[in-house]
Amino acid sequence: MKILANDGISQSGIDALVNDGFEVITTTVAQEQLINYINENKVNALLVRSATKVRKDIIDACKSLKIIGRGGVGMDNIDVEYARSKGIHVINTPAASSSSVAELVFAHLFNGVRFLHDSNRNMPLDGDSRFKDLKKSYSNGTELRGKTLGIIGFGRIGREVAKIALGLGMKVIASDKLVGKAMIKVDFYNGQFINVEIETEPTEDILQHSDFISLHVPAQKGYIIGKKEFDLMKDGAGIINAARGGIIDEVALIDALDSKKLSFAGLDVFENEPTPAIKVLMNPYISLTPHIGAATNEAQDRIGLELASQISSIMKTEK
Repeated sequence: MKILANDGISQSGIDALVNDGFEVITTTVAQEQLINYINENKVNALLVRSATKVRKDIIDACKSLKIIGRGGVGMDNIDVEYARSKGIHVINTPAASSSSVAELVFAHLFNGVRFLHDSNRNMPLDGDSRFKDLKKSYSNGTELRGKTLGIIGFGRIGREVAKIALGLGMKVIASDKLVGKAMIKVDFYNGQFINVEIETEPTEDILQHSDFISLHVPAQKGYIIGKKEFDLMKDGAGIINAARGGIIDEVALIDALDSKKLSFAGLDVFENEPTPAIKVLMNPYISLTPHIGAATNEAQDRIGLELASQISSIMKTEK
């Protein structure tokens, strides 16, 4: 069986698949050449991340495909139901990257409350000539401890975010249409732990009562955060989006930042990837990363191993 990992796969994932008797191809094939490559090489499983799109054209044209795998959570780049209707297994790795995304959320939070994103731009330029001025500019930071973090979307990643927040001494409130309450287990290095039960609330309440908002919802047809929602938020609040581009109205976000309604934003995802709007990239109140939420060595190892395990299980069942 041939497996094309078109957007890459960890060495641990490759090793696990090879040990189970699969041939793994890690060539990156351009989107427009993918159909020909799969057919010429009789590829049986196509593994992607967010770059490669697996739409009806590929599904219809590539009769050798038995499995489509997404290394990550969201599968909006795959026509999932159509593929399954054609008898193709569609798999993903919903738990593998949760911790990595949650840690990036807090990287952006710490950046925002201590102005690190802006300081790291200005210190190389003016640190030797305007040190005292810069020190004064960045001397009114705030602490996360004791503040309220509102989590919109309380699935695996949202709950990982809650664990870190609770460990920092933050109050956590959450909203999720599908989750009524969740028990958050906060583990410590020495085997001790605490359990904290969190009941979800309406999104409007989360917006009104949070010092910071973190978004963890799947791709949507429209915005879930726009001018109306920004107006509901506390003056000086911050917002983080490490979920999906297009769930925040970026025009309304820039207006909220420039008017000082919000103090900062942290964005790992954007409406227009891979060419985010210049006004977003240049705004001094936004902490920026290029969609790297799951891009840690540990997460990629877990993703590779989880995909390998699922593929092996599917193929053993079909034999």
